[in-house]
Amino acid sequence: MSKRPFREPSGPSQRQLRVAELIRRTLAEVLARGDLYDPDIAHMSITVGEVRMTPDLRTATVFVLPLGGHDVEIALAALHRNKGELRRHLNNNVQLKYSPDLKFVADRTFDQMDETRRLLSQEAVQRDVHKGDSDDAAQ
Repeated sequence: MSKRPFREPSGPSQRQLRVAELIRRTLAEVLARGDLYDPDIAHMSITVGEVRMTPDLRTATVFVLPLGGHDVEIALAALHRNKGELRRHLNNNVQLKYSPDLKFVADRTFDQMDETRRLLSQEAVQRDVHKGDSDDAAQ
């Protein structure tokens, strides 16, 4: 019987991904319904873009962004203040052995997408793209 060499996992496990998605959905529902009573975020619509779990499922990094991208720091501070209540909602809706610690960070995905669009629209990049198209057609 041959032994396979130990390899580091290349990414999150299926279980990490499943748990992260359950947590993302639950937090998004709680925030959308307004179940969190905090005056700083009562008027905000907060998007939960992604959740990443540690391999032991004890810490969840939650990527959030208020609608319009304004008052990010206020939203993060309010979510950190209400971390205990959010964990209670998670415990009531998601069956896990441990209630994960929640770490809230600003979701910069939209900023990265805007920067990528800006780079791709540059004249030099467009020239290279069109040059590649004509090279492919010639072959």
